[in-house]
Amino acid sequence: MTELSKLLTATIAAAALMTSAAWSETIGPSGETATPSTEVTVSDETAAMLREGGHTAALLWHDQSDFVNAVTAGATGEFERLGIEVVATTSAGFDAAKQRSDIETALARQPDIILSLPLDPVTSAAAFEEAKKEGVVLVFLSNLPQGYKHPADYAAVVTDDLFDMGKRAADALAAAIGEEGTVGWIFHDADYYVTNQRDNAFKTTIENDYPNIEIVAEQGISDPARAEQIANAMLLQNPDLSGIYVTWAGPAEGVLAALRANDNETTKVVTLDLSEPVALDMVNDGNVVAIVADEAYELGRAMAAAGARALAGEETPPFVIAPALTVTAESVEDGWMKSLRIEAPKSLRGN
Repeated sequence: MTELSKLLTATIAAAALMTSAAWSETIGPSGETATPSTEVTVSDETAAMLREGGHTAALLWHDQSDFVNAVTAGATGEFERLGIEVVATTSAGFDAAKQRSDIETALARQPDIILSLPLDPVTSAAAFEEAKKEGVVLVFLSNLPQGYKHPADYAAVVTDDLFDMGKRAADALAAAIGEEGTVGWIFHDADYYVTNQRDNAFKTTIENDYPNIEIVAEQGISDPARAEQIANAMLLQNPDLSGIYVTWAGPAEGVLAALRANDNETTKVVTLDLSEPVALDMVNDGNVVAIVADEAYELGRAMAAAGARALAGEETPPFVIAPALTVTAESVEDGWMKSLRIEAPKSLRGN
């Protein structure tokens, strides 16, 4: 193991010890206090009662991906334990109109519970109105329809420990550059609850915890296709940049392209969300030093548990967060399995 790998491993271990203290840093869409997903469980007694009910659920997702597959697996596993049949699983392809159609189609199956990620706060509020009227238990992933109140309108919003994800990225980048130097901050230039909290947590952690690291370049991005152009401009103005934070893995691929075009092998990169191309650079000792991911399977399990608890008439916390994890070259296979409950792509194994 290299000295850098040892340092990153030590940083990750320290971050794990601080996880419980970080729970309070992530706040809900309406300022709610976070409840760890590990506290959202269904007792054996309640499970036995639910298994006698012949209940059903629908999973109405925003898109199709390894992440969504893992959330689905987590939810399906918990529903199977509780005897709740999944009668519909859909993907809206990030199309709000398609999501509304999916809701209408699913309601014809008369589900007792719907799990979904609302694509837009305003249009989703109207889209889920009929489900509310029919008394369907609603559990949302990450986003909340505008004007919806807990517990009357929904059972819970479940998402990642967003602050901890940004903090872990900052800790990993700081460790990789010896806790001193200059960094660039490429953040999501949109009013989006999930990425805004993660991005700002990175910046806050660098500014508060690492006095010898200076953020010398900041640039928002809304179109991932512009990432290479943005990185090129950063490197032109700051050729000795120690590191770059990128808001998620898609734009990180563009940043890597810019670094390669500039024959830059020294600027370290951290990003969020698992991606094979980005992880491949990491395991091949490229610029990427760490990827911070969520426990997607646990997100699904917690969503299903929250819906089942509400269906059984039990209280549910309004805002629930699942743990984050830091993935490095040494832990990529374990990280893939812990996050997504699938094997890492073949290109990443055995390195």
